[in-house]
Amino acid sequence: MSPREILRHLFETAIAAADPAHCLPPYLPPDDGGRLIVVGAGKASAAMARVVEEHWSGPLDGLVVTRYGHGVPCRRIEIVEAAHPVPDMAGAAGARRVLDKLRGLSPGDRVLALISGGGSALLAVPAAAVTLSEKQALTAALLKSGASIGEINCVRKHLSAVKGGRLAALAWPAALLTLAISDVPGDDPAVIASGPTVADPTTTDDALRVLDTYAIGIPPALRARLLAGELETPKPGDPRLARSTYRLIASPRQMLEAAAEAARRLGITPLILGDALEGEARQVGKVLAGMARACLLHDFPAAKPCVLLSGGETTVTVQGHGRGGRNSEFLLGLAQALAGAPAIHALAADTDGIDGSEDNAGAWVGPETLGRGRSLGLDIAESLAANDAWGYFSALGDLLVTGPTRTNVNDFRAILVGLE
Repeated sequence: MSPREILRHLFETAIAAADPAHCLPPYLPPDDGGRLIVVGAGKASAAMARVVEEHWSGPLDGLVVTRYGHGVPCRRIEIVEAAHPVPDMAGAAGARRVLDKLRGLSPGDRVLALISGGGSALLAVPAAAVTLSEKQALTAALLKSGASIGEINCVRKHLSAVKGGRLAALAWPAALLTLAISDVPGDDPAVIASGPTVADPTTTDDALRVLDTYAIGIPPALRARLLAGELETPKPGDPRLARSTYRLIASPRQMLEAAAEAARRLGITPLILGDALEGEARQVGKVLAGMARACLLHDFPAAKPCVLLSGGETTVTVQGHGRGGRNSEFLLGLAQALAGAPAIHALAADTDGIDGSEDNAGAWVGPETLGRGRSLGLDIAESLAANDAWGYFSALGDLLVTGPTRTNVNDFRAILVGLE
């Protein structure tokens, strides 16, 4: 296998480990013939819903909201597609119908919530007196600011009628089981899709602190409501959450471990650097380039041939007007720092199949990346300054295009060292 084929194999192995068809069935509640109401949201939610249908013989109905292009055919659970990462009217309408499914339930009812990454934007019912346009503007500003996903979701929760435990509170007194696929560093249930079914430890003061830290302005009336605590979320100990149970069924760590085992079978030493790496994407690329060079020259921290594996979610502070996502920008930083070092190849991609707002999952880097770019008149420093990683790798023909994977366990990065 060539280095690129090896990297593609590791990526596909990681995706398979988080496929709902593989990881969801063991966590389903007992099928005793009783009725089950299914709700949910996220890039994996439609695929999760189909698995539930395939394994549930009793009465079943419900609705989940997924990203455009991520739907799958279902017979008993309705699938609604909407926009991500900035919410749209379809997402707001779908989320309102999710809430309608949960009104007026009794203690004898059972609810299954299917939650995955992307659910925060897809469950887009604003809190009372907050408009969808206000949420859209704030989401767009936060995404460009360099704020972490935890900080972004802290704000989202306090402007929502669904997030931060509000969905679980509405379902009470029914029994609620949440099955979740994590796409966030640390796998915190309160952060995954902004925690619609778990208590929220953050406060309206925290949300204001995030907005002020990144100099994001909000309407005076909305600021006043946050200051007054009017938009506070359900907190730990809230009795409405007493019948809510949460199960994590797939995580970034699991997908990295699956890729590591696949590398071992190929005679390549894997080194998992962590499943929660954060920071400015291009800077993380430079740091990992230093580690890859150390492996190449000194067999440290891993002896070659080896592969450095990592997950997590980097950020991009947008200053230019180019195209691309955090994985392709990470690779630009990596390639610039490697400066054509031999026998080092890399792949970085979002496991949902979409890096940022483009149609690629990620891209590839090899020893020839900078030279090929120069031959086409491209300057990698200029591409970084313009935040135009997509344009750079598109010109080289090095974009990784997979289409929607219908799962989401955050970013996958693999740096292969010691193979030509």
